[in-house]
Amino acid sequence: MQEKHLNILNQQQIRQKIDRIAYQILEDNFEEEEVIIAGILPSGDKIAKRIKAVLDEIAPFKSRLIGIEIEKQSSSLKARIDFDLQDCSNKVVILVDDVLNSGKTLAYGFGVFRDVPLKKLRTAVLVDRNHKKFPMTIDYAGIALSTVLKEHVEVVLGEEGEEDAVYLR
Repeated sequence: MQEKHLNILNQQQIRQKIDRIAYQILEDNFEEEEVIIAGILPSGDKIAKRIKAVLDEIAPFKSRLIGIEIEKQSSSLKARIDFDLQDCSNKVVILVDDVLNSGKTLAYGFGVFRDVPLKKLRTAVLVDRNHKKFPMTIDYAGIALSTVLKEHVEVVLGEEGEEDAVYLR
């Protein structure tokens, strides 16, 4: 039996959603000197890179990309970072992931910055599934989907020979 899937976003729509998120970030942070774009590896980092590329074209401020690797199956915060946390002090940080499901990954992402004095910490996701177990508010979302728990949202971004797409399986 073939697995059925529904195309939620195509390549052009994903590009439009990312552009819109970047413009919202610009509007909210126009007077900043630097904004940190923190992508949660592996897929959030791909979205973060695209947001940064748009910001580099349109924003008067500098944007810096950093990566956060989180052990999602852990019952406590276990994260690896590729930067010095103090470089984020007194700056705006945008925490980026591909899909928000329960909110656990973003909650762990917040934990990475808990001891750093930030100007602002905001969240951006391409897809918000509305199944939060954690009290998460998304500042920038490409699309909000009401799905059933057994459905899976798959984000495919720029793999060799594949077009960008978001599927509901």
